[in-house]
Amino acid sequence: MASPRTQQPRSPSIRDVARVAGVSHQTVSRVLNNSDAIRAETKDRVLAAMEQLQYRPNRAARALVTSRTHTIGVLTAQRSHYGPAATMQAIEDAAVTRGYSVTTANIAAATDEAVRDGLGHLLDQDVEGIIVIAPQQRVFDLIEELGMRTPYVALRTSGGDERSTLFIDQMEGARLATAHLLDLGHEYVRHIAGPQDWIEAEARMQGFLREMSDRDMPVVPPILGDWTADFGYHAGRELLRYRDCTAIFCSNDAMALGVMHAARSYGLDVPGDLSVVGYDDIPEAKHLWPPLTTVAVDFPELGRRCVELLLPSEGHTLRPVDLVPQLVVRGSTGAPRRR
Repeated sequence: MASPRTQQPRSPSIRDVARVAGVSHQTVSRVLNNSDAIRAETKDRVLAAMEQLQYRPNRAARALVTSRTHTIGVLTAQRSHYGPAATMQAIEDAAVTRGYSVTTANIAAATDEAVRDGLGHLLDQDVEGIIVIAPQQRVFDLIEELGMRTPYVALRTSGGDERSTLFIDQMEGARLATAHLLDLGHEYVRHIAGPQDWIEAEARMQGFLREMSDRDMPVVPPILGDWTADFGYHAGRELLRYRDCTAIFCSNDAMALGVMHAARSYGLDVPGDLSVVGYDDIPEAKHLWPPLTTVAVDFPELGRRCVELLLPSEGHTLRPVDLVPQLVVRGSTGAPRRR
């Protein structure tokens, strides 16, 4: 009878390290890859566990990690909204033409943990650069705190000098929308803003308030919405119950659609009794009835510029230039009826 084969002791694995350190194996991988998205105390626990187990990473695997991947990462939130979705599609198309693939990390909330996990997911794949499309200022603040060494491009909503930042002048877009209504003769204009913690919503609301203030027009505090048509409908019902405004500027087209529905539910005519302006110029805006006056942002161009800034062509460096939204006047706005 053959003697039993002598069992060789098993070398510790990355999962053994994770178990001893009390973290996930993905976190151990991020420590091995010198990820910026790991807290110092977590890194210390992982290193201590490696020392305890005498763990040695596979050099061949590490060599693969350090090779060029021709991959860029995108850290994004709320991809279901039109702006981020259109920008993301343009990023993917532009990257493919440059011979790059795109991997994404979606963060459900702008918590420190979610942002670190999202960045860690991208850095684990050795992306050569990262594009950040996020609605909350905290995301950008945390990235700066981490001192990330991987090149990245961020989207912001106001101008500046940062070389790695593209700007959309959302405030100017809101001023254009508000000025259009005031130029038509509306004296009582209300604003339905987006969520309070969204950078875009804040910039658009400030644009509305500044234009009204600069023209010495009466201002009622904006209503904070959630970007949905349902919210626009219910907010519109409340605003129109007392008929104390003749125009409503909404921070996005979906809420504007809801407002137009609310107007019709009261038997009001758009734009005869109420003028409505949206923001974003979604593809459906021109097909509403009446077609929606809105502020257009060239999201595809924004996506293309993100890739060009992150991966400049040989011998050519792109200088970040503000993208200024454009007002698109359609049938949902007109002069107010005199009472």
